[in-house]
Amino acid sequence: MEQPVTSPDTAAQPQSRTPQQLRVRRRAFAAASALLLGALTLTACGGSASGSDKGDGKGKGGDSAAAADISTLKITISAKNGSTNASINSTAVTAQGGRLSQVTMTETQSGKAVAGALAADGLSWKPTGKVERGTQYKIMATGKDDKGRAATENSAFTTVSSKDSFIGTYTPDNGATVGVGMPVSFDFNKPITDKKAVQSHITVSSSSGQQVVGHWFGSQRLDFRPQEYWKAGSKVTMKIELDGVQGGKGISGVQSKTVTFTIGRNQVSTVDAGTQQMTVRQDGRTVKTIPVSTGSAEHTTYNGQMVISEKFTETRMNSATVDFGGEYDIKDVPHAMRLSQSGTFLHGNYWYKGDPFGNAGTSHGCVGLRDVRGAQGDTPAKWFFDHSLIGDVVTVKGSPDKTIAPDNGLNGWNMAWSEWQAGSAV
Repeated sequence: MEQPVTSPDTAAQPQSRTPQQLRVRRRAFAAASALLLGALTLTACGGSASGSDKGDGKGKGGDSAAAADISTLKITISAKNGSTNASINSTAVTAQGGRLSQVTMTETQSGKAVAGALAADGLSWKPTGKVERGTQYKIMATGKDDKGRAATENSAFTTVSSKDSFIGTYTPDNGATVGVGMPVSFDFNKPITDKKAVQSHITVSSSSGQQVVGHWFGSQRLDFRPQEYWKAGSKVTMKIELDGVQGGKGISGVQSKTVTFTIGRNQVSTVDAGTQQMTVRQDGRTVKTIPVSTGSAEHTTYNGQMVISEKFTETRMNSATVDFGGEYDIKDVPHAMRLSQSGTFLHGNYWYKGDPFGNAGTSHGCVGLRDVRGAQGDTPAKWFFDHSLIGDVVTVKGSPDKTIAPDNGLNGWNMAWSEWQAGSAV
């Protein structure tokens, strides 16, 4: 029998082959070609069958060289690119595996830059300028890893809109020194339907250890106070953590801050409408008695505990603003201190004829003290103004009028403690 040909013929001249030999030869050549093509295909896909890559013969392949040039710095921008409900409080940039070198934040439409501060260690950046609601911003951050390889991150985002958020205007201000009657009071710009969620994200505590409880007046006002007046000299801390808190359908909070204030000396003044005298007591000691003139028989003064909420060296008082028609319009009322939202003031008076102070009630419901025009001079009104703080208590008694409503000004002290606690949502 003829043997199959398995190796090339080395003869100088071609030899004649039988048809069967030629067919066997072609099959052997085709098989060898397939094996060679497979080997080439494996090499083209990036490696040998063993998985090792000799590359340039020095132990470094092309892909490894490219990977070596990639920075290990990871830059994270708090607001994701394309987000439309970003917080106005938590905007920040952080770095891992390296340090930030530059961060810029600008308003997309105007190109106005937002000031910011890079941490000394280069690991974070925060804006120091104001971040507005409903505004589109761009942040570009660059930095390097510990091998000097650069990295960049960008984000364009829009902050939560006014329509989709709520804020609470609060008093007192951070760093203030106030009287012992000063409550913490929030006025929200939109009705709050989830009162529990909102109240539970506002905490008020005192260094005195007094229990502080919140009370809702309707859906847009929340006040906090202890059972008794604050202890003189104590420090009160208010933590507002409303950022992202759902206050109602489609609205979330945007505030996140800590506020601290100090309680000053204990001053409580008592106005006796029967005797037209005001007794001023500080830390339990009577320091002055001042003649006053309370409301007339037609316009009586409220009874009750009232907290000074505003002070004006001079202010205008117009009867039309408190539904008294055109009875008066005094443009320079001296030493005025607000006691109610409805228009009750304790103020200086230079226009009374005669001497009603200590003798008769002649006002439209305010408490008047002797004074001079221009708020100058040594007068009883000036003395009391100079010795009073926002948050001091003025109690009126002996008037034929009713007790002032707890929500008419900062006057929640006129509510029993059990009733106050019942108005809490937590």
